[in-house]
Amino acid sequence: MHYEKLAIPDVVLLTPKVFGDERGFFMETFRQNEFEQHCGDYQFVQDNHSRSSQGTLRGLHYQLQTPQGKLVRVSRGEVFDVAVDLRQSSPTFGQWVGAILTEDNKRLLWVPPGFAHGFYVMSENAEFQYKCTDYYAPGDEHCIRWDDSSLAIDWGIIDSVELKVSEKDAQGIPFDAAPKFN
Repeated sequence: MHYEKLAIPDVVLLTPKVFGDERGFFMETFRQNEFEQHCGDYQFVQDNHSRSSQGTLRGLHYQLQTPQGKLVRVSRGEVFDVAVDLRQSSPTFGQWVGAILTEDNKRLLWVPPGFAHGFYVMSENAEFQYKCTDYYAPGDEHCIRWDDSSLAIDWGIIDSVELKVSEKDAQGIPFDAAPKFN
């Protein structure tokens, strides 16, 4: 596995070694000892799998009292994945970083606790899988507007495709008003 720190160094892009031939492929998507060395000592407690159609934008979500680190990947399709630093003590506070994750590049993205997370589906559909370091707590979930002008995230939205945003995400709060991490 190759670990690459992005513009926000705590967010890490993982590229697995893929072994394949005409029968298919094999890859390792997680190894605890390597992950600890490159990303930190975290334990995962929950795995999730979602499917979304093209034009779906999910996010920007986070939990404040029970923050989740997420190791995300795409097993079918293509998404643009985004992490926003909400740690007020961080030198990259208020900045975002994004990566394209696809079934072909097989990359994973480590989004540590203290970040808001979201993704946009670029392909006809996408299957998105992720491990979490804490359990989903709906009562603790917060949502920042995906189109907040102070964040100015370039989602790579395809003009010819209808944008699909949930009511909850459409009613997200502005970044400036959102509760943050210390």
